[in-house]
Amino acid sequence: MRMRYTTFGRNTGLRVSEYALGTANFGTLWGGGANRDESRKMFERFAEAGGTFIDSADNYQVGDAENMLGEFLAADRDHFVLTTKFTLGAGRARISNTGNSRKNIRSSVEASLKRLRTDHIDVYWAHLPDSVTPVEEVLAALDDLVHAGKILHAGLSNFPAWRISRAATIAELRGLSGLVGIQFEYSLAERGADRELLPMAEALGLGTALWSPLGGGLLTGKYRESRRGRLSDWEGQAIRVEDSEQRTEVINSVLAVAEETGASAGQVAMAWLRARAERSSSTMVPVIGPRTVDQLEDYLGALDVTLDDAQFDRLEQASAIRLGQPYELIAGHREAVLGREAGRFIRPTTPVA
Repeated sequence: MRMRYTTFGRNTGLRVSEYALGTANFGTLWGGGANRDESRKMFERFAEAGGTFIDSADNYQVGDAENMLGEFLAADRDHFVLTTKFTLGAGRARISNTGNSRKNIRSSVEASLKRLRTDHIDVYWAHLPDSVTPVEEVLAALDDLVHAGKILHAGLSNFPAWRISRAATIAELRGLSGLVGIQFEYSLAERGADRELLPMAEALGLGTALWSPLGGGLLTGKYRESRRGRLSDWEGQAIRVEDSEQRTEVINSVLAVAEETGASAGQVAMAWLRARAERSSSTMVPVIGPRTVDQLEDYLGALDVTLDDAQFDRLEQASAIRLGQPYELIAGHREAVLGREAGRFIRPTTPVA
């Protein structure tokens, strides 16, 4: 159960572990999560297994997650790739401490650096679009922070593909510090990123950090027996439920493969994601978010689970989504646009943008 390592996309030499430890459960100020002792145990066990990639946000547990990380990282800060986010603000959300304006980015990074007890953040993410700040302002503010040495790299979380691709192009044309990665939800229960986000990341060389790899616990199958432990205070956001025939088929397939392999359902879902990453030309790093050491151990156990081709294909087909237009039209004309010689055409190793 030792992790492998990779660089976070083609645009940087930043080395990360194949899992990132998400810290939304570090603290109990949201009414759920892990206390300080349990959080420290998870952090230390993750590090023991070779984990180096740590993901947080200023709003996680009202800032307490960053406070804990500052304490845990103090003895060996430079061994870890530390990432955190701005936009939603720590503490009470107000007009003055939320959003993606240059003003809020500047005040947010200073507050996060203080809580994290460090002089730099390795990747600083905009948590999500605020619908009012031009991307040019976001990029310029992040570029300033790179030149000031307060952050090393920048990324965008939960942004649509058209905004990300525009931001990447503007940064390239204006000589600004470019984006190294993006963050979005992805799992067997939610594969919407197959339409644009993942193909875009592959073409542009962006690293991808994939949150909720178990669909909020749906893919463990445990909620078929009990709702105990299910998140209920996020106003339905990012909480996947068995609400369609396809999701039922996905869970059935996960449970069937779990029985065949002797692994847990959650480990099968993670093993599919690792196999999916191996078939991609983009770096795909699941962001795991355990609440207990036992949950972390189950995630780590997936590092030893290998699916055969038939098992991977069964899960792939059960969870596949319709891409819609124009992608289905493009697929239907793939042979024609390559002069009826698609089988003899040597394609670029890296997808073209």
